[in-house]
Amino acid sequence: MNTVLAETRLPGGALLQLVQGDLTDETTDAIVNAANEYLHHGGGLAWSIVQRGGERIQQESDAWVREHGLVTHDSPAVTSGGRLPCRYVIHAVGPVWGEGEEDAKLAAAVAGSLRAADELGLASLALPAISTGIFGFPKDRAAGVILAAIRDYFAARPSHLQLIRLVLFDSDTVQSFRVAWNLLLG
Repeated sequence: MNTVLAETRLPGGALLQLVQGDLTDETTDAIVNAANEYLHHGGGLAWSIVQRGGERIQQESDAWVREHGLVTHDSPAVTSGGRLPCRYVIHAVGPVWGEGEEDAKLAAAVAGSLRAADELGLASLALPAISTGIFGFPKDRAAGVILAAIRDYFAARPSHLQLIRLVLFDSDTVQSFRVAWNLLLG
């Protein structure tokens, strides 16, 4: 069961929640997958999403790449949610730690995910701690970048989104986001 740990209102009135739990349990309109540019969902969160949501997600991802090419940091791919409780999966490509300009690339992945949700007219979205797993982005640094990117996105434009949930799996990630939350939003 996913547990809300903190919440705050963003500019424009949307509710931002910090949640500990399993992203694949989320009933938001869409969830964000921390993907690679090829949309090969063979490890980490991406693997869990396909395991729970079904092979249809991988098949739609393969079709997306054939039609559009590799996924970039600022322009995520979108597939159905398969058997997941959400309608869509937004596949955001975060940076691999050490490739350069990681903060800007992570911020672009978060803003691109929010923009994709707005373009779909969605009211709710759940995001993970993009790039902090197998891509090695330090959790404390990623927490600040992700929270600032969300705050800045809503400060800059109107949005259809009314609920944004940051869904974090493990205690270390939760602790990193709690610290950043208190500094940036507290």
